[in-house]
Amino acid sequence: MVLIFGALLGFISVAFGAFAEHGLRENITDEEFRFLMTAVRYNQVHAVVISAIGLALLSGTKLSGIPALKWSGMLFIIGTVLFSFSIYLSVYLSIPGLVNLTPIGGITIMGAWLLLLGCGISTRKTA
Repeated sequence: MVLIFGALLGFISVAFGAFAEHGLRENITDEEFRFLMTAVRYNQVHAVVISAIGLALLSGTKLSGIPALKWSGMLFIIGTVLFSFSIYLSVYLSIPGLVNLTPIGGITIMGAWLLLLGCGISTRKTA
């Protein structure tokens, strides 16, 4: 399931990036466009990370048995959706209040990175 979400988020990042560049750019401010491109960049980077975690979970190796790895993947998904989609929807729908979710997404992503760090440390200890 993590791999599916990673692939879907990757697709959305490319599609929304193209839409922002070719469909929205002339209708929004430079600042809004900059916000969108930040959201697209975070979406793309974390889609790759989520996909890598999904592949690791499906690999059948020692990594696939670490519960924190699955939790890290889930937090990356939740954080990416909160961070990027709050910006996408805020700009596209002209609802500025949606960006109040953006920091929650960022904090969730930081938690995901810390869990991934913990996975790395725990695999090093058992190696």
